[in-house]
Amino acid sequence: MKIVRVILAIFVLALSAYQLITENFELMPYSMLFLGAIMLVTGLAELQKDRKGFWGYMNIVISLFFFFVSIQSFLMN
Repeated sequence: MKIVRVILAIFVLALSAYQLITENFELMPYSMLFLGAIMLVTGLAELQKDRKGFWGYMNIVISLFFFFVSIQSFLMN
């Protein structure tokens, strides 16, 4: 899980840096999609550690919100 999280984080960071440097924000839905994937993997890792806290579920809810926003952005363009 940690390797997947690091790969996704590097991809999101590179994509966001590209958008800021070129000032072309057409790739924003992809950034949101991969950011949602990071949050989902983080939430699943927290639940897999058997932590009884609130943050695992909160990360999953936030990832669902990111997925919803990115799908809406894909449909609007």
